[in-house]
Amino acid sequence: MIDPAQALLAATRRLAETGLNPGSAGNLSVRTVEGFLITPSGIPPEELGAEMMVPMTLEGISSGPWPPSSEWRFHRDLYRSRPEAGAVVHCHSPAATALACHRRGLPPFHYMILRFGGPDVRCARYARFGTQALSDAVLEALEGRRACLMANHGMLVLGRDLPQALALAQELETLCEHYLRARTLGEPVHLTDEEIAEAQQAIAGYGRR
Repeated sequence: MIDPAQALLAATRRLAETGLNPGSAGNLSVRTVEGFLITPSGIPPEELGAEMMVPMTLEGISSGPWPPSSEWRFHRDLYRSRPEAGAVVHCHSPAATALACHRRGLPPFHYMILRFGGPDVRCARYARFGTQALSDAVLEALEGRRACLMANHGMLVLGRDLPQALALAQELETLCEHYLRARTLGEPVHLTDEEIAEAQQAIAGYGRR
């Protein structure tokens, strides 16, 4: 069995290597029997070690010498409210963050948006980082979805495990980049409700759900 702390360290480094999470921005977590394990606050990936990952309970109590990410509240609340979530990825990737800074979500301009649970990816309303208000906004935007953007902030993705959460984060960043490029020619054509329904049936068997 893969040690969750080692898996979290590898995922954190992978986000940095792919350019999805520059510096010490963003945070990741993975569900554990006791609650969840989260990246520590303000430490860049190249300085992290597996022993620095912070154990937390679903009551929000941390242990160990390192403080948890300031965003631990929405990680805790997601694990409480979304039993299917095994990992959470939050990052400040370039295209998603650019779109979030305009407080825009993704409309149904491409069928791959359905990978995130519905015909759109919402943008959560703005709240300061590290607050319960931000967690409340994120949970609202994630209703029926696997991902959301966060106004003037970045992206948030949940998956059944770390590999799926990382893959979905990459997919979301790609879609945000496609949307931004498409908008240089004007608002792209949106899929109709009928086209969305047809694609939803087809994508139900796409890859490993």
